[in-house]
Amino acid sequence: MKNKLPLLLPALIFAVPVQATEMDKIEHIIVIYLENHSFDNLYGTFPGVEGIAHATLQQAQQIDLKGNPYQTLPAVPKDKRFPDNLPNQPFEINQFIAPNEKTRDLVHRFYQHQAQINGGKMNRFAAVSDAGALTMGHYRGEELPLWSYAKRFTLADNFFQAAYGGSFLNHQWLICACTPHYENAPERLKVQLNEQGELIKDGAITPDNFVVNTLQPFEQPYDAKELDAEKHLPLQTAVTIGDRLSDKSISWTWFSGGWNDAIAGNPAQNFQYHHQPFVYFKNYAEGSAAREEHLKDEADFLEGIEEGNLPAVSFYKPIGDLNEHPGYADLLSGEQHIADILHKIEQSSLWKNSVVIVTYDEFGGFWDHVSPPKLDRWGAGNRVPTLIISPFAKQGYVDHTMYDTTSILKLIETRFNLPPLTERDAQATPLFLK
Repeated sequence: MKNKLPLLLPALIFAVPVQATEMDKIEHIIVIYLENHSFDNLYGTFPGVEGIAHATLQQAQQIDLKGNPYQTLPAVPKDKRFPDNLPNQPFEINQFIAPNEKTRDLVHRFYQHQAQINGGKMNRFAAVSDAGALTMGHYRGEELPLWSYAKRFTLADNFFQAAYGGSFLNHQWLICACTPHYENAPERLKVQLNEQGELIKDGAITPDNFVVNTLQPFEQPYDAKELDAEKHLPLQTAVTIGDRLSDKSISWTWFSGGWNDAIAGNPAQNFQYHHQPFVYFKNYAEGSAAREEHLKDEADFLEGIEEGNLPAVSFYKPIGDLNEHPGYADLLSGEQHIADILHKIEQSSLWKNSVVIVTYDEFGGFWDHVSPPKLDRWGAGNRVPTLIISPFAKQGYVDHTMYDTTSILKLIETRFNLPPLTERDAQATPLFLK
């Protein structure tokens, strides 16, 4: 069992460009952004992919912090549904719990993620995790609703999260291809690193004032339980994809489950404030016309599908209960929710000229065997599942092209002739259609 060489040499892979005539037919790009699953965790056994069976022994067998292979995987803390002596290898979660049952959350932070990757060896996930063996678990994907869409349309098996770590940072990368900056950040919120760049003390902010782990927004909506004013990130001024679209009068909206209740001061228990990236930016501050125009509720998204009236670019973020995040959401409910939405889109007048991208913000602490490409200091991180669902997409196709989250930005920029936001999306490959 060994990796296929092209996946280790991403610079040698190029996608065939979409014909301009086909690209011009796309009137709606719809991005559905789910939570916290690696590619191997959901699609590692999908036919034709670079999957779990291709993992080398070094990638699959986890080592402890001293570099020694575990005899058995560490136990999943406080969860007796999983045996305490699982073999040191990937295992099927469905043996022990169904996908409609919740698991615990798994650590998925910026520096811990890099330690798990271990220079590309992919063998310290269990050692650095707070969830023991669970990090090596994967689902029987053929029992999940989105598996059928992957079989019918295009599944990208070489798509990487843009940045290391968690949801906050990767949501930022989805809209600005950038890492937020906190001028004069408090020292107490910064990480401390040794001379080798290894973590001594964790925090949200790098020594040079970049925010890599979760801080709350500066303005509402934010978590009212966070009373520490310094843990609210000052409004950002970087250019976003929303700004680029607005500059050319191209319609766009970020739709979010639970948004109306949140801004009314009655947020749902699982409304996730750090999953609302535009709220962190000055151009979409409270009371601004841009916020009113571009940040809307899931109800508006569903109504737009039904009426065949969505903007040129739509981002959809499900509410916490339905976003598939381990800990507070189960997998099956989120999958079924998205499958239902995809069915509505297929039955709508939008379908004939739409591209729907279903992807995940980050790995959620789950192992993946493919070593990510080193793009810059921020990433890329693990592979995440990405489905391209559209009459413009190849049907029944596994796309091995190397992408990262900024490839979504590059597709939008290519379709609407927009300048790139940063060097990363400038160099990204747009998602391949037909």
